[in-house]
Amino acid sequence: MKKRVGSAIVMIAIFVPLLLLGGVFFAFLVTLLALGAMYEMMKLRDDKKKIPSIIKVLTYFMIIFTFLLTYRENIYSYNLDYRLISFIMFVFILPILFGEKKLDYNIKDALYLVGTLLFILISFNLIVVIRNYDLNYLIYLLLITVFTDTFAYITGKYIGKTKLAPSISPNKTMEGLVGGLLMGTFVPTVFYVTVINPSISLVVIVFITLFLSLVGQLGDLVFSSIKRTYNVKDFSNLIPGHGGILDRFDSLIFVVLAFIIIVGVI
Repeated sequence: MKKRVGSAIVMIAIFVPLLLLGGVFFAFLVTLLALGAMYEMMKLRDDKKKIPSIIKVLTYFMIIFTFLLTYRENIYSYNLDYRLISFIMFVFILPILFGEKKLDYNIKDALYLVGTLLFILISFNLIVVIRNYDLNYLIYLLLITVFTDTFAYITGKYIGKTKLAPSISPNKTMEGLVGGLLMGTFVPTVFYVTVINPSISLVVIVFITLFLSLVGQLGDLVFSSIKRTYNVKDFSNLIPGHGGILDRFDSLIFVVLAFIIIVGVI
């Protein structure tokens, strides 16, 4: 418990100042988080079948390269950069030609890395884009994630009885889901109508915040399902007492992805 609390204090002490500073400082932090998240996803695969070292190096390079190109971006774009996607496909698919044995690097490995890399790049890059666009929007999304996760845990621990998805995450309950939705909607909604846009329809912002809170909890379940598939408790031990990057940012990733879909409404 002391290790968990200590790690939380350190994370807050690092994350909050860089969040407020923004710019290259925050982008650098998010780049490190994206590298850590990609390391965790590759490690899951690597534990079952070794990924060639050169492929790992190219993967990390692609993350750094992408953030160097986009860290100043502050406009929500609905156009894919096909040049980047094409380059990623070449980097990961062409090397399958050099595998001599069935156990070597193959198309399954390549598609796993292409999909995982695009998922990590898009979600973490959006965190930077939203911060550059408006700090308050990212705070709003962080509040949704923090209050949803915190009160889902508290409610589930003390009054939770009805299992939510026992085959995926045995400790999650329906009561926890509801508790997380209530506080994960109330506090961020108050922040939004107080700080961001007082003139927005209360019904609209409550519905949107409720939706994002629910998506965050579903995202948590998705990552729990990934861990169960690979039979691991945590994605890594990069954060003492908390597990890995993806153990802490699983909900935020899905909240950010959902937010970018509906941002035009608010």
